[in-house]
Amino acid sequence: MGMPLLALGYIGWHVWCLLPLSAVWKSLVIAVMVGCFLLTFANFSRATDGMPMSLAVTCYQVANSSLIILLYLFMLFLVLDLGRLVRLIPRTLLYNNWMTVIGIVVLMTALFTYGYFHYKHKYREEIHLTTEKPLAKPLKVVMLSDLHLGYHNRREELHRWVEMINGEHADAILIAGDIIDMSIRPLKEERMYEEFRRLNAPVYACLGNHEYYSGEPDAQRFYEQAGIRLLRDSCAVFQDLCIIGRDDRTNQHRKSLGKIMAESNSHLSPLTSHLYTILLDHQPYHLEQAERQRIDFQFSGHTHHGQVWPISWITENIYECAFGKHQRGNTHYYVSSGIGIWGGKFRIGTRSEYIVATISHQ
Repeated sequence: MGMPLLALGYIGWHVWCLLPLSAVWKSLVIAVMVGCFLLTFANFSRATDGMPMSLAVTCYQVANSSLIILLYLFMLFLVLDLGRLVRLIPRTLLYNNWMTVIGIVVLMTALFTYGYFHYKHKYREEIHLTTEKPLAKPLKVVMLSDLHLGYHNRREELHRWVEMINGEHADAILIAGDIIDMSIRPLKEERMYEEFRRLNAPVYACLGNHEYYSGEPDAQRFYEQAGIRLLRDSCAVFQDLCIIGRDDRTNQHRKSLGKIMAESNSHLSPLTSHLYTILLDHQPYHLEQAERQRIDFQFSGHTHHGQVWPISWITENIYECAFGKHQRGNTHYYVSSGIGIWGGKFRIGTRSEYIVATISHQ
């Protein structure tokens, strides 16, 4: 908490020095900035659930968008200060200067307009997986993660995603968690489960950490209403695939992957024990576990690839694989940056995507 407040103070001091206005107007501008930042506490505390829907949506979007805008303002002022330190930027540029103010406003507007439309565009990532295991036919599977449906990603947006997915005519659809954002309320009031029931292929999913934030029992009921087959430390057989879903690591008592595999093998007949195995595990930690259990393919999400640069650099240093294709031994992985997003609807240096995988016999 201390670091964000220090950063906010740093930005506020620069804004105060830069604006050629009276103290009253400067105070008003900074008060608005601080107010937008403090609104995030209403979101995290779920106070928005008690507001009228239109007000809750506004609070969510303004507050969480402001976090990213403030991040970029902090970086911009830091660069300007460094430029002034090495005498590349004159002091007058940072004090009572309308030209600098206009320049910053234009730059921020252009950057976040780009970030918004870049987020709205959903990338279609096509991957080809081959196996020596017997397949009656090549299988087409659509995979997605991190929908984060809620106050910002509404039913209208979900409707558009369902249309895109149905256009793939997949054999199966796999979702690697975080269907829900922070609150189940918008999904209930807009009856978003009806959109999932329009999908033209069976849907399998695991839980993500946000399902726990929104209330795991409510999340489970929503999955049932939506016709989604929820896999919690369990597996399901679909044609020549064995789909395994892990509970999210938020549940510290979830089963180990080894135990899940042992239980699955005991329930499967000898004929089905040679199926192509796909693991859904929301958070891509300890990738060596899937390799050790001889999983054919693991699909994860959670990282969002940082959502915006330079946070993407941080995720790349936290995870063995923060985004894209990966391989350990004979196990293949894909970590998705997600089709949806948490917070402000901006993608800068990252992308929103869904994956179309074709699985065929080698």
